[in-house]
Amino acid sequence: MPIQDSNDRYGTVSRVLHWGMALLLVWQFLSAGAHALLSDTAVEEFFWGTHKPLGFLLFVLIILRALWALINLSRRPPSVSLAARLGHLAFYALLLGIPAFALLRQYGGGKPFEPFGIPLMGGLGGEEIEWMQVPANLFHGWAGWLLLLMIVGHIVMVARHRKAADQTDVLPRMWG
Repeated sequence: MPIQDSNDRYGTVSRVLHWGMALLLVWQFLSAGAHALLSDTAVEEFFWGTHKPLGFLLFVLIILRALWALINLSRRPPSVSLAARLGHLAFYALLLGIPAFALLRQYGGGKPFEPFGIPLMGGLGGEEIEWMQVPANLFHGWAGWLLLLMIVGHIVMVARHRKAADQTDVLPRMWG
C-alpha cells in the first residue's frame, strides 16, 4: 500500500492518522461523557485523568494531518460534493479549535500543563486570567459536542454513500 495518497485512495499515513484519531476521539468522548454524567465515580476517575494529555496528542496529530493533507492535496481522492468538502473543512476547524481553546483555558487557569511529562506550560502560580478562560470554557465544551454530532453525521453519510446505487462508495478510500 502506498504511503502517499492517490486519486483513488488515501495512503497509509492518511489512514493511520484518520483511524488513530478516530480511536482517540472515541476515548475523549467517553471521558467527557463520564465527566458530565458520572461525576465523582470510579468510571469518571478512570477516564478523566487522560482527557487533557490525549487532547494534546490529538492537537499534535491534527496539525500533522492537516500538513499531510496539504502535501497530498493534488493526489487526494476528490470530494463527492461541495457539502462533503465543506464538512471536512469544518472537521479540521473544530479539531484544531477545540484543543487550542483548551490550551488557552489551561494557560488562563494559571496551572502548569505537562502532558506525558513534557513541560508545555509552566503556569502562572495559580493566578487566573478570566478573559482567556471565559471564551475557552464556552467554546471547548459546546464545540466538542458539535464535533460529536458531525462525526455521527459523517458515519451516516458514509453508510448512505455505501448503500445508495447512485452514490460513490467512499469507504474503500479510507478503509481497505
